[in-house]
Amino acid sequence: MIPVRRVFLFLVLCAGATPSVSVWAQGQTPPVLPEENAPKTVTVPYDDKLSRLAEVIGSVHYLRTLCKADNGGDWRARMQQLLDSEAKDEPQRKEKLTAAFNRGYRAFASVYTDCTQAAIVAEERYRNEGATLATEITSRFGN
Repeated sequence: MIPVRRVFLFLVLCAGATPSVSVWAQGQTPPVLPEENAPKTVTVPYDDKLSRLAEVIGSVHYLRTLCKADNGGDWRARMQQLLDSEAKDEPQRKEKLTAAFNRGYRAFASVYTDCTQAAIVAEERYRNEGATLATEITSRFGN
């Protein structure tokens, strides 16, 4: 899902970019953004594991909601906490982690439409994988 703020920003940028497009078409080069305005590109050694964790959280969120578990909705909040702590001021990392969460969610949404025994087993396995990933990340890279 695309947040409303992002869509609004996109529309504002598109509307503001229209006059410049005609100038660019006349052979002039587009203006270059100053370094301080360019988005930060940050990578950390555990980004791959963090992306997998986000994907697992998305999968667990879908499966627990499908099976009407007590804390099914908590997993989206946990993902938001992860985004806030890991990628608060880093839009590219935040986008990558959000995409991983959505990929995990959609992977199971395309397979399970009812809470079956297989869905329950998959949710348990993914929860265990998520716990393992969280432990590995914090033990290896934590402060």
